[in-house]
Amino acid sequence: MSNPSASTIRVWDPLVRVFHWSLALFFFVAYLTEDDFLTLHVWAGYTVALLVAFRLVWGVIGTRYARFASFVRSPATIIDYIKAMLKFRTPHYLGHNPAAGAMVIALLVSLVLVSLTGMSIIAAEGQGPLAGTFFARFDAEWMEEIHEFFSNLTLLLVLLHVAGVVFSSFLEGQNLPRAMVTGDKKFRDDYVDYKEESKR
Repeated sequence: MSNPSASTIRVWDPLVRVFHWSLALFFFVAYLTEDDFLTLHVWAGYTVALLVAFRLVWGVIGTRYARFASFVRSPATIIDYIKAMLKFRTPHYLGHNPAAGAMVIALLVSLVLVSLTGMSIIAAEGQGPLAGTFFARFDAEWMEEIHEFFSNLTLLLVLLHVAGVVFSSFLEGQNLPRAMVTGDKKFRDDYVDYKEESKR
């Protein structure tokens, strides 16, 4: 990785950015149509599942800051970072900081469970991609309770994520939502992960 001559540096590739905003859109479509527009809810849910599947693959083979290896940190590192956040003295990361990385994993796990339980509900009725599989044997009402729990948990995680983005934008002097639109962040030479990469 070379030191950029401009004041910004490309961090998020186009696929990550399209994934991010598409996931937000289709999750909320699915969440808001659960009771009254079942067909739309189901297809939005399928789209969420496909997006999550893509992100799991891209987290292994994708670009530098899209890969899990670049932002999945140890619990101790995450806790230390959160403590530093509360003291307004956080180290800066070009990609996801340790708390944001943990949130990415939490959201993906929660969305996987939302998707599996949702498809299990319709599989019990002989429909969907899991029809005729092991998942079709679960009681639909029980699956619906679990599905609703993880849907609400995902919403809570999204709200915490938004709060974290706003707070991190303030701490870093960055417009992080804009960075997820343009792909670029303002460059600073004290980025922890940039320095780590530059030493290799």
